[in-house]
Amino acid sequence: MTERRGNPEVRVRLLEGAARLLAEEGPSALTLRRVATEADTSTMAVYTHFGSMADLADAVVDEGFHRLAALLAAVPRTADAITDLAGLGLAYLVNGRQNPHLYAVMFGSASLGKYRPQTADERRRGRYTFDEIVDAARRAVDQGRLRPAEPSAVAGQLWTAMHGYVMLEVGGYFGTDGVEHVMMPMFVSLLSGLGADRDAAFASIRTIAPIGARSR
Repeated sequence: MTERRGNPEVRVRLLEGAARLLAEEGPSALTLRRVATEADTSTMAVYTHFGSMADLADAVVDEGFHRLAALLAAVPRTADAITDLAGLGLAYLVNGRQNPHLYAVMFGSASLGKYRPQTADERRRGRYTFDEIVDAARRAVDQGRLRPAEPSAVAGQLWTAMHGYVMLEVGGYFGTDGVEHVMMPMFVSLLSGLGADRDAAFASIRTIAPIGARSR
């Protein structure tokens, strides 16, 4: 079918259709014809709204980071920065569970069309979502819950640990108790290494009730 040039509704349908194909069938399903059919439009509409399939892939990745940002922003902020760091970690996990294929593409472990972050600029894409973790790490240091350190370095260690857990959990390597028996103890161990009191860190994390509530 022919669509009016520049119709924003068509652009949204194409993005949603591409994300849906990605979620349900993986990156290999994202072909020009499949995306157009999913969005109930013409193949020409992809070029009209995005210029190319590679540009559509870029837009889909942007959508992935927007979804992650929305989940992180929805985490309630408390007076306890350790609680907030744990809440952000759970939100990060929820994003991976809800968007497993998109998650893999966002961080370069799977290709989407010709998209795979390779240059320094491409790897900085979506880093605005990381600022939420940096801010909570800064507050944890300011509150004396962690020893003095560069907040971005603290956040980077927490992010790296969470990314590893999410990749394994999404891959099916942990059962329904993975959050309580693997992720949270790992989180506390890392925080302890960064200067947190282990028992106090566990107590802060336990205020997120129940642990694992933000699961599948």
